[in-house]
Amino acid sequence: MGAHIMGMTSMNAPVAPVTAYDGCGMCLLGLRRLSRVKGATSSPERQEALVLSAAEAVGGHIIAWADDWEVSGATDPLTRPGLGPWLRGEKGPYDGLAGSAVDRIGRNVVDVLSTAYANHSAGRALVTADHNGIWDLNDSNQENELTLKAMGAQMEHRAIRERNRQELRRARAVGQISSRPSYGYRNVRPAPTQKVTHRELEEHSAEVLRDVARRILLDTTDKTTPYSEAARLTLAGELAPVDWLANQYGREPKGIAWGGKSLHDMLVSEAALGYLMHQGRPVLDKSGKPYRVGSPLWDRATHIALKAKLAASPKRTMKSRTPRAPQQKTRLSGGIATCGNCGENMYRNGTTSKGKYPAYRCTARNRGIPGSQHCGRKLGAPKAPGTFASPIIARAELDSIVERWFLDRFGTALLMKSVYDPGSGHAAAIAELEAARARLRDDRQAGIYDSPDDAEWFRTRFADIGREIAELKKLPDRPAGWTSVPTGKTVTDEWHATTTEAAKREMLEAHGIQVVVYPTERNMGRVVITSTIPHDPVAEATDTEGNPGHPAMRGDRGSHMRIAEPVLAA
Repeated sequence: MGAHIMGMTSMNAPVAPVTAYDGCGMCLLGLRRLSRVKGATSSPERQEALVLSAAEAVGGHIIAWADDWEVSGATDPLTRPGLGPWLRGEKGPYDGLAGSAVDRIGRNVVDVLSTAYANHSAGRALVTADHNGIWDLNDSNQENELTLKAMGAQMEHRAIRERNRQELRRARAVGQISSRPSYGYRNVRPAPTQKVTHRELEEHSAEVLRDVARRILLDTTDKTTPYSEAARLTLAGELAPVDWLANQYGREPKGIAWGGKSLHDMLVSEAALGYLMHQGRPVLDKSGKPYRVGSPLWDRATHIALKAKLAASPKRTMKSRTPRAPQQKTRLSGGIATCGNCGENMYRNGTTSKGKYPAYRCTARNRGIPGSQHCGRKLGAPKAPGTFASPIIARAELDSIVERWFLDRFGTALLMKSVYDPGSGHAAAIAELEAARARLRDDRQAGIYDSPDDAEWFRTRFADIGREIAELKKLPDRPAGWTSVPTGKTVTDEWHATTTEAAKREMLEAHGIQVVVYPTERNMGRVVITSTIPHDPVAEATDTEGNPGHPAMRGDRGSHMRIAEPVLAA
């Protein structure tokens, strides 16, 4: 039957023995499946032993294992990661299937019978340890037996699913956690085998999400969006939420890219306030307030600000739902350099000096941009009135010019950072209560509290929340808001500490740098650079004495940058 070799499984389960395919007619594919894999489970070993025994009893041997760990029995066998490729004919020849029981094929009557009949039609054997010998589907008695076993597996699966649903409903009603943590949190158990008691912030992922929220809130260019942030995080190698969760549970990440839509949903979800959630809404306790199961990532005021900012940001079309692959080499001057002839953006396109150096070039005329029909005449071509050659400049040359100009003007400026001051917290508490009252009002309008008992409960809770709000409004309040504080570093320090072109270009954009490139024949200066920020650190350094109205004398001198701050709000 061929020499024994060792086959690897798809999880850290024991390595099951296999023998090479030898064309004997009984080269069987071993099936193993488990819906949930726990560290202490011995099910993989038990299934292996049963499969090997069943194969040996019919004179067969196992040539490979189709292992599906963490795969529900309700999953179509054709789409299972382990078994599916074999059934679709993508993995090579085999003479039949061998499983520890019929329910390892599937827990759905249709799936089991479809797989069995397709296997039978292809002339392959079907062997399971809960049946003596090879299944003969031409025998009506065996056919009925297979159907009954499949029906029993389906009924058991439905019963398990209903019990799980009932337990989930019970847990939600008393504020218990019965779901996996959202990004930024981890579930906490007193002991490995006990139930989750609460959630705590997972330091790294919480700071990643806070940093994204901070960057979006401080952005004034409308260029920082959940989609741009998703691309940035993917490029930086941050684990996407799916991979992060897999890593939390000890599984290998799959290298999934961040999605702008999922990042948007995390930013506006009330899960970030530490609430227990169900179907996108907080679960309410008997007083009508949300169950809080963990510390918030940020406060209610920040939550409202994020919702307002993201509601006003441009929406991506349906065609853009799949996250774009991030650019591996963001150019320093790309996106801020424009053509002096037509005003359109210049792009990394072509080369200068007979192909020696990569260059920025205006391609607006080639792309059919309105207003650029007079831009793009080849240098040396007959000159028509009002037409100019398309500007082109070596990438390294323009990037060097921009860097020198930027550091000469802003390099000595003190770098500031924006931090969030949560204030006294009374406003946030009032916002929480008003949100709870709004949820109650919406539910009442939806007819949830129409019965006499429910209506009385609603009136009591609604009045209690109103009284709490009135009491809080009597207290003195210091409003929350953003404030700028010095970092002790200059712009030059931050520039040289930055390792990516994308981060440096973000610094240029934060200072409102605009670059215009002209063709040499226009005699207007090859490169003209301007900035839209309202102060000039060089001028401030020489023009502050005796001028109390100057920005540097008012105390707001410095360069405001969006850089990381450990805590957004708590």
